[in-house]
Amino acid sequence: MEGKMKALRMYAPNDFRIEEIPIPDIREDEILIKVEACGICAGDVKTLHGGIRVWGTTPENRYIEAPITGGHEFVGRVVEFGSKVNGIKLGDRMVSEQIVPCGECRFCREGNYSMCHRHYIYGFKQETPGGFAEYMKFHHSGIHHIIPEGMSAWEATLIEPLACAMHAVDRAKIGHSDIVVIGGLGAIGLGMVSAARKLEPKMIIGLDLRRKRLELAKQYGADLVMNPMDMDVVEEIKKLTEGYGCDVYIEASGSEKSVKQGMGAIRFQGRYVQFGVFPEEITVDWNDIGDGKEIDIYGAHLAPYCYRPVIHGIMNGSIHTEGLMTHTYRLEDWKEAFETAEKNPDALKVMLVP
Repeated sequence: MEGKMKALRMYAPNDFRIEEIPIPDIREDEILIKVEACGICAGDVKTLHGGIRVWGTTPENRYIEAPITGGHEFVGRVVEFGSKVNGIKLGDRMVSEQIVPCGECRFCREGNYSMCHRHYIYGFKQETPGGFAEYMKFHHSGIHHIIPEGMSAWEATLIEPLACAMHAVDRAKIGHSDIVVIGGLGAIGLGMVSAARKLEPKMIIGLDLRRKRLELAKQYGADLVMNPMDMDVVEEIKKLTEGYGCDVYIEASGSEKSVKQGMGAIRFQGRYVQFGVFPEEITVDWNDIGDGKEIDIYGAHLAPYCYRPVIHGIMNGSIHTEGLMTHTYRLEDWKEAFETAEKNPDALKVMLVP
């Protein structure tokens, strides 16, 4: 498809620009979509402000290939596809998983594609521009999903963060007798509550500093919620567990205090899952992991094999979405949108509409 389109381009920290650029050309094995909406991730906000995990400390360790069109929480309709693409038709609504695996490295061959050694994420590499634009291409190595017509655009932009939430819960290996604590009840933390509820553990406890998020967590399936500003949550969790502590702690806030809180709250041989991303290095007492409690530590990264069950869960109501999409802006109003996502205490998810 020939022509120009508007796109939000990332040049450098604090240098994002709306520009008019060519509509992407596609190969015979690629798909072009007209973007319906694209969510703003907390990682996008950190990228705007020069997050070191994206911009690095030197050109050699920089992840981003700027200038590039950002956005990895997108949904759109198919307007063109190559001759080697099968199983879709013009007008289909589709999403593509945020990682674009190479299919050839050790991790891809083992089926662990979210750890692909090449590790391209939409919106960061020249080969994989993202969804902050009127059009975008689905890369030939991407993992694509058709979504139902009955799913709204705002629900579809939640597929990516909710799939990340589901993967973190999967990593926790939750059983029916477990007491599960989720620290941080943003959109992904709330998604973790919803995903964990499907597994029917003994108890789910949600922790956050904001009353609205605590109320939503109860609607999503938390048995109990606590505000760390109002009480000593470690002490309260121990009171609920005969002094032992919780079986599972999932860290979803990216806060050093939350990590230390989790280490204090978790029982001997408990399971700790780290999902939240920290703006800088943090310090914890690693003796708790080994000599202290012999804790199992798990990381959670992206959303392998979780898009399809999340799509089904949204449609059948077992994965909650109500109240998650709090703000919508036009693409041209991206500055206000990013400021809302960063600073508005009532914001959970914010999306841009081209």
